[in-house]
Amino acid sequence: MLQALDAADVQFIVVGGLAATIHGSPRLTQDLDIVYSRTAENLERLVRALRPFHPYLRGAPPGLPFLFDARTLKSGLNFTFVTDLGWMDLLGEITGGGDYDRLLPHSSDLQMFGVSIRVLNLEKLIEVKRAAGRPKDFETIAELEAIREELKGR
Repeated sequence: MLQALDAADVQFIVVGGLAATIHGSPRLTQDLDIVYSRTAENLERLVRALRPFHPYLRGAPPGLPFLFDARTLKSGLNFTFVTDLGWMDLLGEITGGGDYDRLLPHSSDLQMFGVSIRVLNLEKLIEVKRAAGRPKDFETIAELEAIREELKGR
């Protein structure tokens, strides 16, 4: 999915479990969480990149009519999909962090899997996980804080 997004020049920031793993968390994640720019051009690029992988609303009954296009993305904000490549969450904004433009200064460009991706920085990742307040995030927050302290000691 990252390769498809990069090839289509989609503007996005990796957040969530993969961002935690990139920063050193040993936890594995089952989905790719990204915050995406909601400009009209980026919505079109996002659809072009992901349509070949047949995004469908995760948890929706099979056969429910769903059209994955820029108009649908513009009409909503946060989407959870199942795709041919796995689960993906497209987030227009996240609790404690806001939208793509607000998160951009708190992200870094990395080379990974042969592509260039933006990843939420460690400080902001801890902040948004704390703001989300989900029980599953508490252990991850502790791990990320330990990683932060380890990095400060170097």
